[in-house]
Amino acid sequence: MSRLGTLGARLYRGEVGYDFVAKRKIWYGISILITITAIVGLAVRGLNMGIEFSGGAIFNTKKTSVSADAAKQVAEEASGHTAIVQKTGDGKLRVQVSELTEQKSRVTQQALAKKLNVSTDEINTDIVGPSWGEEIADKAWTGLAVFMILVVIYLAIAFEWRMALAALVALIHDLTITVGIYALVGFEVTPGTVIGLLTILGYSLYDTVVVFDGLKESAKDITKQTRWTYSEIANRSLNGTLVRSINTTVVALLPVAGLLFIGGGFLGAGMLNDISLALFVGLAAGAYSSIFIATPLVADLKERDPQMKALTRRVHAKRAAQAARADSAQDEAGSQGVEDDDEPQDASPAGVVGQRRQPVSRNRGGRGGKRR
Repeated sequence: MSRLGTLGARLYRGEVGYDFVAKRKIWYGISILITITAIVGLAVRGLNMGIEFSGGAIFNTKKTSVSADAAKQVAEEASGHTAIVQKTGDGKLRVQVSELTEQKSRVTQQALAKKLNVSTDEINTDIVGPSWGEEIADKAWTGLAVFMILVVIYLAIAFEWRMALAALVALIHDLTITVGIYALVGFEVTPGTVIGLLTILGYSLYDTVVVFDGLKESAKDITKQTRWTYSEIANRSLNGTLVRSINTTVVALLPVAGLLFIGGGFLGAGMLNDISLALFVGLAAGAYSSIFIATPLVADLKERDPQMKALTRRVHAKRAAQAARADSAQDEAGSQGVEDDDEPQDASPAGVVGQRRQPVSRNRGGRGGKRR
């Protein structure tokens, strides 16, 4: 068995582990700091909305020797807005400019035709109105709201309301971080981004449900024992599924990282960035929230229950009694050792009772001598 498999088995059996739940205040602090950074980035920089949401024009040219940088400069000077230019594999250019009116679109088209030394008709122009993007955004928000409601209802029925609330907090945590990073990085928000955001919710929820299922089984009839508190059982369940969560996340992140860093970075396939960044950040944040946020939050909420408070008191009382008995036994053993050291050297061995010392015989003439 591999080392990772051996570690997973030992974590599952509770032989080794890390106390995630006891250090939950640290994880809460880290999450709050990251979330505040994401919200500040979103408020200061805002989202770079794509043409599908803000409206604008897309210009497709024929094969040309003009570079993408030169075409971008011409488009920005003519339109007065930031342009995104991509050169396809067959030598064609795709120029995208947001927030363009129909009049500005014609001016930009004419400037590009002049730069490429072609007629205006040879540049295909598609004008996108902002109303279409608004419709997509409204449907995305509606789908997100319905998804959240269904998740809360399902988890409340399958598990309990505390787990449903913790899962909802974890999902909002993942969405906030992902959107904030989009604002900080400045990547364009497209319909692909929306698809990526909705996709990561499923991955995040999967890890959380796996941990919750193990916790539900481990906490069955928990009040009938006095060995573990609820927080300790939650931590054991989390450690039992830790290796599975890590393996699942790493396997999912590898192809997404290939899209983001190789496809979007080295190969310059910018259209892959919108969905790959959402998936990469969301998957990483989802794994983090499942381990460091959802389960500790459930333990926090559960420990407020009167039955769990009573259980915690019984567990601590039992441990205190066991510690007191161990200390008493140790003191008795120590005192017994002191008494043994004070005994004379010719004392009877311990455990030998009623043994009498025989007097030393003196041979007066010897037993074999003649009596007179």
